[in-house]
Amino acid sequence: MNDIEVNCQHACRNTCATLSEALKRETALVKFYESVGKECNMPEVSTFLNDLIDEKRKVILKLIQKLNEIHVRSQALDGIASSFNNIDG
Repeated sequence: MNDIEVNCQHACRNTCATLSEALKRETALVKFYESVGKECNMPEVSTFLNDLIDEKRKVILKLIQKLNEIHVRSQALDGIASSFNNIDG
């Protein structure tokens, strides 16, 4: 798989491989911007990079929230399904 190609697994359980990959890449971008920012001595560029970092962190939080929602929903559905499979109770 190259950097642009992402193939959805379509069989995710309790998570989403596509969102997990996006989270991984966004986190890598933040680390990259932080490392580049440490080397930069131009205030304008440094401020710009810090703004990008803040935006990426917001995206990371959104991705984490969505992954958590998917996980909780999957657990709830698993609980419902298991209650139908439980013939003793």
